[in-house]
Amino acid sequence: MRSVEDQQARVTAAAVAPRPVRVAISEAQGLLCAEEVVTERPLPGFDQAAIDGYAVRSVDLQAPAETDGDSAPAGVTLPVVGEVRAGSRQPIRLQPRQAVRVDTGAPLPTLADAELPLDNTDGGAARIKVLEPVRSGDYVRRTGDDVQPGDIAVRAGTIIGAAQVGLLAAVGRDKVLVHPRPRLSVISVGGELVDVDRTPGPGQVYDVNSYALAAAARDAGADVNRVGIASTDPKRLREVVEGQLIRAEIVVIAGAVGGGALEEVREALSDLGELGVERIAMHPGSVQGFGRLGRDEVPTFLLPANPVSALVVFEVMVRPLIRIALGRRQPMRRVVSARTVAPITSIPGRKGFLRGQLMRDETTGDYLVQALGGAAGSSSHLLATLAEANCLVIVDPEVSEIRTGDPVDVAFLGQRG
Repeated sequence: MRSVEDQQARVTAAAVAPRPVRVAISEAQGLLCAEEVVTERPLPGFDQAAIDGYAVRSVDLQAPAETDGDSAPAGVTLPVVGEVRAGSRQPIRLQPRQAVRVDTGAPLPTLADAELPLDNTDGGAARIKVLEPVRSGDYVRRTGDDVQPGDIAVRAGTIIGAAQVGLLAAVGRDKVLVHPRPRLSVISVGGELVDVDRTPGPGQVYDVNSYALAAAARDAGADVNRVGIASTDPKRLREVVEGQLIRAEIVVIAGAVGGGALEEVREALSDLGELGVERIAMHPGSVQGFGRLGRDEVPTFLLPANPVSALVVFEVMVRPLIRIALGRRQPMRRVVSARTVAPITSIPGRKGFLRGQLMRDETTGDYLVQALGGAAGSSSHLLATLAEANCLVIVDPEVSEIRTGDPVDVAFLGQRG
């Protein structure tokens, strides 16, 4: 059997990242920035009030020499000669010993170098009494305090999140160059399958795989087309797959590695490229297929019909390919060491990827893990346990049993991974 690491290397060698594209910043969230975004104008673009209050000249608030300098002298008042609201375009010049009422974000009047918060005054309308002075620059957002022209707002290789989207908008960028989501198509095959909007007849089961694998691909960051159930007739299956090879960078076919389905798939796709089915030293999902089909040599996966096995193979083989295509430097799941809370058995000679529940020790803060699904090799069909799992317990091929309290590697599932 081929090792997991050898198969992963073979798969990831086929990764081809789509060419960067320029998208609206509202569509860039979660994608990797593909350019150095250099700002052309300062942020803020003008001196502005940081809070609601009064724009003043700090020199007008200086306490006389005979005071201790820590507070304004009793009786210091300033006339309020105007008001500037946020968004105002009318320039105002502040004269000595005057104050102007300003809203948060409003442009600061000319010659004003500080702002008195409302709480530092008696809140007067025509005149204000200064209760506590401020220094030059207090409560003022100076031009370029945040970003100066020529600064890099978002670096290439940064994952664009809410903060990056906000900064792009703040510096006036409506579009940004990103590594786009790779397009992935999911197909299910099997004469026993019916869609979820129908009632299964004798011997029939719902098509779980196309829904579950499409969701897993979206979670990994792909742009997914769930084709659903395809006919096993070789001619019709070939037409379906050829159509997806034109539109997708990755194709996943579930239910195509066992029994008659494998022969039908091989017959349908034999002249589209090399597509090998092998036994990989892992469990569940040891039987799987991979090749590159079509004129563009699109990476194509054949996954087991068993939904748990299909999802595990997807996690181990397909997900890293998606992450590489997205430009991620670390395509693999985050792995930590955890102590087992109960014995774990695994199939010797195969690397185990077992469903587990990861927890924290309330006393020490250490990770603890509980394997789910029963004895190794007897529960790969139990989809409910995978729904409960938040991690995969990774067991080396030479290990068949792990005792309670022993350390084991654990890969996060979900967003934390």
